[in-house]
Amino acid sequence: MTSTDDNDLIGLFRKGALFAFEALVRKYQDRIYNLCRYMLQNPEDAQDAAQDAAQDVFLKAYRALKDFRPESSFYTWLYRIALNTCLDYRRKSRREALRNEPLPEDLPSDEPFPEQLYESEEISESVQLALQKLPEKLRAAIVLREIEALSYEEIAEVLYISMGTVKSRISRAREQLRRLLKKNMG
Repeated sequence: MTSTDDNDLIGLFRKGALFAFEALVRKYQDRIYNLCRYMLQNPEDAQDAAQDAAQDVFLKAYRALKDFRPESSFYTWLYRIALNTCLDYRRKSRREALRNEPLPEDLPSDEPFPEQLYESEEISESVQLALQKLPEKLRAAIVLREIEALSYEEIAEVLYISMGTVKSRISRAREQLRRLLKKNMG
């Protein structure tokens, strides 16, 4: 489906055809979930948080779709909603973590991962942990580029920043990821 198809579906939705919104959800649900998963990566509850955030994204989109302006593409608009939702979730999570700070005996151990873990899982986890150490602005840019495969132009539109800033953030994110992964993996 193209953005023209998205605009057609939006037009049908505005006329009361709920199936049109369902089609948009089906088209973008995996991409939005993956974006949320990478932005909210938290070993304990990443999947639940990402699922909740993705549902919130589509609920917000449903409520705001009547105000959507087709000057931008639907999915960059939707990604912007997703990023803002993830940032809200992270802020809320930080506030809750501060209130529930663990006692010293509750802290997780520094034990290495069990050897039975697959190497690919270890690498994936290392990348996800490294992504979490990036500042949010850098993480958003690199996730949109490398995981969601958005163009620089689309990233600039989603993040409301200039093309030069997109390139700079992606470059800085890649460099920081290289250093973090090199440090963590040997």
